[in-house]
Amino acid sequence: MIAIRGAITVKSNTKDEILKSTKVLLQGILESNNIDNVDIISINFSGTKDLTKAYPAVAAREMGLTECALCCFQEMYVEGSLEMCIRVQMYVNSKACQKDAKHVYLEKAKILRPDIS
Repeated sequence: MIAIRGAITVKSNTKDEILKSTKVLLQGILESNNIDNVDIISINFSGTKDLTKAYPAVAAREMGLTECALCCFQEMYVEGSLEMCIRVQMYVNSKACQKDAKHVYLEKAKILRPDIS
C-alpha cells in the first residue's frame, strides 16, 4: 500500500469550481501514478475554512470512485496559510514503493511542495 498526497487551489467558493478543481487534482494523481480505480482504498480530503459550497468527495463519486472510502475534513486554520485550498491523501493498493509515489500539487498549491512542483 502507498499513500499519495496532493493539493490544488480553487479560484472561487462555488460548488462548480470546488468540484471541477477536485476532479482535476484527482485525475492528475490517478494518471501520474497509473492507478486503477479498484485499487483505491480510501481518500481523505481537507479544505480550508473559506471553502463552504461543496464537499470535495462529491467530485470523487461523480468520477465513478464508488468502491473506496471517502472522508472530508476542515483544515486547521493557521495565520498566513494558503487559502482556497483542497488537499488530498489517497491510500492505494500497489506493489510500488512509497518512495515512488508521485504527489501532485497544482495551481497556487505548488508552493506547499516546491521540492516536487
